[in-house]
Amino acid sequence: MAKAAKTAIKTKDQKAASEAKNWTKVVRTVRSPKTGSYTFKESIVHKDKVNAFLKS
Repeated sequence: MAKAAKTAIKTKDQKAASEAKNWTKVVRTVRSPKTGSYTFKESIVHKDKVNAFLKS
């Protein structure tokens, strides 16, 4: 049986815990011009700037 996911971040600093929820991991596929294969670029960006990251 799988463990239940915890929704609250357990940390001593509650301000840092609430700020951590504003960041998102974004995975973008990029096609290599040399080989034509796809690679993945991962980045952690602020949730307000996700669309700008994906457009660039």
